[in-house]
Formats: sequence, structure tokens, C-alpha cells
Amino acid sequence: MGTHIGTRIYTALNGKLVGKDDQGNRYYQERSDPKGRRRKRWVIYNGEPEASRVPAEWHGWLHYMVDQTPDEAPISRKPWQTEHKPNQTGTPDAWRPPGSEYEGGQRSVATGDYEPWRPT
Repeated sequence: MGTHIGTRIYTALNGKLVGKDDQGNRYYQERSDPKGRRRKRWVIYNGEPEASRVPAEWHGWLHYMVDQTPDEAPISRKPWQTEHKPNQTGTPDAWRPPGSEYEGGQRSVATGDYEPWRPT
């Protein structure tokens, strides 16, 4: 799957490339300044379209939280921030809690303070 033909045509006719991220996703904005509304913004994904692949700084721009792109006004990273990681749901790398069927269905023994509800 990739970008739909309608999106490609709309981008070619109306889009202005404003930047790329480290994953190769390209970010666009409408060329013309529409009267009475703000310019549309969108992303063309490099590969499968997956919203979790948009880094935080570009997410803010896409959703009109900031006016300048991360290329125009770089956002300083905090020491506690980690590198962007795409959503792993549905992949072999997905997190599976202890006791999950995918982890063998075994979990730690209850601590003894839990009493299950039993209908009377």
C-alpha cells in the first residue's frame, strides 16, 4: 500500500514541500493562502502509512500547535526523551504482559491478598 492516487494528484497541484523527517516522511502545506481558513497540512509517508511514525516535533506542526516547521525552528530535545519508535502492535516486537497467551500463559502466583468474586 502507498499513497493514494488522489493524494498524489492533490499534492502535485496544491502542495508545497516544507520538510522531511529522519524517516523520509515528507510534509506539505497548501501553496495558496486560502481566505477565511488556515492552510491545509499533510504528510506523505515513506512506506506504509502509519500515524505513529510521525515524530513529535512534526506532529505539533501538522496539528497547528506551532506555526514554524522543525526545520525553521528546531525544538531542543530534553535529556529524558528517547528516539522515536514506531508502533509495534501486531508485530513480533510488540510488548506482551506476563501471563499473556503469547508468553506461554503463565503468570506469577497471586500474593494472597486477592479473593475472586464468587456468585452466591
